[in-house]
Amino acid sequence: MTSDPAKIVSRSTIVPAPAQMIFDLLADPRRHSEIDGSGSIQSAQINAPERLSLNATFGMQMKIGLSYKITNTVVEFEENKTIAWRHFGGHIWRYILEPVDGGTKVTEQFDWNTSKSPLILKLRKSPQDNAKWIEKTLENLVKRFA
Repeated sequence: MTSDPAKIVSRSTIVPAPAQMIFDLLADPRRHSEIDGSGSIQSAQINAPERLSLNATFGMQMKIGLSYKITNTVVEFEENKTIAWRHFGGHIWRYILEPVDGGTKVTEQFDWNTSKSPLILKLRKSPQDNAKWIEKTLENLVKRFA
């Protein structure tokens, strides 16, 4: 399946920290709420692994209006470079880290090419909302390492 770039919401910023420090935060689901720009992540479920790896599953306590639980599976993992996960809806959350002068370029992506419900995502304006939340997450990541 070819990927449609129009179905990838992508934002980048420079974070003043080495890739390893940033990756360590991203690979620990218990710390995701520290940077979540959407405000929907409440906490990792008690059985979440301490460190993610390829094919690892982890549950999260979420709240968008109502509280709910969601289970994610890590679908991309390259130490200190790329980490991505997907849940039952099929869309992917991805972080790409590239060392640059002054820190690390961090790109966060909401990739809905593999979504099982693209029409619902469009009707809910998820791509537009996620663009705003990604920008806020990246701001939070910069502040976290400032």
